[in-house]
Amino acid sequence: MASKKLNKGSSGQNRAASESYIDKYRQKDGVQETTTGLLYRMLEAGDGMTPTETDTVEVNQRIQLIGGKIIGDTYKEGMPDEFTMKEAIPGIREGLQLMHEGARYEFVVPPELAWGKKGVGNKIGPNAVLIFDLRLLKVVF
Repeated sequence: MASKKLNKGSSGQNRAASESYIDKYRQKDGVQETTTGLLYRMLEAGDGMTPTETDTVEVNQRIQLIGGKIIGDTYKEGMPDEFTMKEAIPGIREGLQLMHEGARYEFVVPPELAWGKKGVGNKIGPNAVLIFDLRLLKVVF
């Protein structure tokens, strides 16, 4: 009897695919990289406040895996997400602090700044890169 395997990839497969994707993304125009390895491009500038580690933020975001599978999309749902900075994965916590309210960025979050070697649930496999299309709507006090 064949076991049902979830299509989230093995740790080794994902690591190789992740490294390849990151290398290609680095070549795109306007891509910047932080010292931690977070890659990003500004899609639209903002002119409001910038969040700090202790703030709560309201964002619209589309989160996808490198194969194109979308695992969350508040743009489509029409309901922004609100969360504390401490609740965000490290890569998004870092990325949000680069943004001003109203800005829209694309982030490529390497596994070590996301869910790492473990992945999470049945959506995000081990060593998975996450791609965020994120708009900072507002910083909430």
